[in-house]
Amino acid sequence: MARSSRRFERARSNESADDSLTDPQHEASSEGAARAIVLRRLSASARTRYELDEDLTDRGFPADVIECVLDRFEEVGLVNDAEFAELWVASRHRTRGAARSVLRRELRNKGVSDELAESALAGISSEDELVRARALIDRKLITLRSASRDQSQRRLVAYLLRRGYQGGVAFAVVSQALDLHDVQMDG
Repeated sequence: MARSSRRFERARSNESADDSLTDPQHEASSEGAARAIVLRRLSASARTRYELDEDLTDRGFPADVIECVLDRFEEVGLVNDAEFAELWVASRHRTRGAARSVLRRELRNKGVSDELAESALAGISSEDELVRARALIDRKLITLRSASRDQSQRRLVAYLLRRGYQGGVAFAVVSQALDLHDVQMDG
């Protein structure tokens, strides 16, 4: 039997068992299943409470079971939106070079409160953003050796804009990098 047909069979058998939803044993097994799903999701990578809530809701778990399970995971520290935000910001800024505006939007999409997001983003200063933007441009300059200065400047500024850097910052960093690059090529 194919995987999808098994899923539909389970859905049909669950429809006929609607009277068992008030049964305490069913509720306990429902909590156990929800716990197992949350543990499996957390073993793959850290998740926010919102993401886990959405996942369990999509799977059809009752709201009270979801609330109970996620509250317990928060109590023991396995679900912690503040810690998630800190790790997410540090990782994405370091590895992808994402600017604060992009990180703020990503955290909002993951259900992290604005207060927690701002607290996590406070760890990135304007100077840190400039240093990271410059490192991105230095790495990208290697691939633009044959392009003209104007063409390189357009491409590099667009590259930083796509990563969420402000236009003025992107233009300044790119101009400085190209000036230094021109001096190195001449000397």
